[in-house]
Amino acid sequence: MPFAALHLATRAARLAALALCAVVLAGCQGVTGIQPAAQVRVIDASPDAPALDVYQNSQASLYNVGFGTVSSYIPLAPGAYSHAAFTAGTQQQLAQVRGTLGPGSQYTLLTGNVVANLQMALLKDQSFPAPAGQVALRFLGQATRSGPVDIYLLPAGFSLSGAAPIATGVNFGTNTGYIDAPSGTYSIVAFPAGIAPSTAPPAYTGSQTTYPATSVRTILLLDQPPSGLQIISAPDFDPAAS
Repeated sequence: MPFAALHLATRAARLAALALCAVVLAGCQGVTGIQPAAQVRVIDASPDAPALDVYQNSQASLYNVGFGTVSSYIPLAPGAYSHAAFTAGTQQQLAQVRGTLGPGSQYTLLTGNVVANLQMALLKDQSFPAPAGQVALRFLGQATRSGPVDIYLLPAGFSLSGAAPIATGVNFGTNTGYIDAPSGTYSIVAFPAGIAPSTAPPAYTGSQTTYPATSVRTILLLDQPPSGLQIISAPDFDPAAS
């Protein structure tokens, strides 16, 4: 090959290599700048609201959400949002809350209270494990009729005589934050606040439920129509299966 042709070919190869390198570097910068998605779930705790459609800004994330629903986590781009609840299938907005979603974080979008005073709240969830041998429990009071209660964890075959409650005075609007307790199998029992378990019947007694070590749960106190109390559990974090 003549010298001039060889020189041109070498120069072209070098330019091609430089162009490829630039593309790769640009791609790497784009990947590095990507933020992990936020995760949001919806819980409907309103005892008398109609079914709801839930929106973030102008985009619907869930349709026809009913009382007691705990959705799975939905990925959303981090950023500021207007979260709103509409009567399902309509443009009638019933409640709204503004909040910012952080990258890689988990949130609960909670709709509660009676429909005439419907409220929304954006709560940050614990997405990391509880300490070894412990379970982290957060109690959210969303029962509008039962009044404040004290909450106990009752292992099978044990009595509540002399036991201390894990949370006291849980009323509508209460958010206890996460409380660490020994992992195990318990029944959740609620008594009217300030009433010793040996002196009155419980306001609620749940079935025996296992709370694995390092797991995290949100426990919601809801109305049980027409006038009772019910408790449901939502998983915030579960350990990997062994």
